[in-house]
Amino acid sequence: MDAVDYGDVSTDAELIAWSRAYCRDVRREWAVPVRFDLVDWEVSNRAKRRAAAVKRPKLPDAAVGTPFDWEQVERADGRPLPCTLSLTREAFESFDRAEWEATLRHELVHVEQYQRDGTTDHGPAFRERAADLETEVRCPAFADAKYVLSCESCGDPIARRYRECKLVRERERYRSDCCGAELALE
Repeated sequence: MDAVDYGDVSTDAELIAWSRAYCRDVRREWAVPVRFDLVDWEVSNRAKRRAAAVKRPKLPDAAVGTPFDWEQVERADGRPLPCTLSLTREAFESFDRAEWEATLRHELVHVEQYQRDGTTDHGPAFRERAADLETEVRCPAFADAKYVLSCESCGDPIARRYRECKLVRERERYRSDCCGAELALE
């Protein structure tokens, strides 16, 4: 498939092609040691809260910061097992180009960690690498949360929840980090 302009992306195949090409450019520009031959791509039309995700096998004894011995995995042939970069259609349609590019760089950090360490997280190593790639630890929200909790004192948003949970049901037991005030439900 020929490269498609960002503004002309309309099909899932075009979204994958554009995103893959952008990620290859990031790999070259920022020297991200990712093997794209071990990355499958898909588009989710069902995801409601995550802009993208790296789907990977869970490997025992894998820890971020410790290079994983891929030789110990029989079916790996000494190289990382494939992972899947799942892109969310609704996020792509909601974000501007800069937000989508930042989302892809965020996911590349996950792919890099997984291929090196056998796992990934949002810990200190992730935060440091995300800063190197000029992206955030959290991707922007693109779906409306059913529950928004805010600080009763200053009004700053504290948490967004898409389902009822303990924080929503028992919000009086919690305090905001900013002012130490009770949480208001919007």
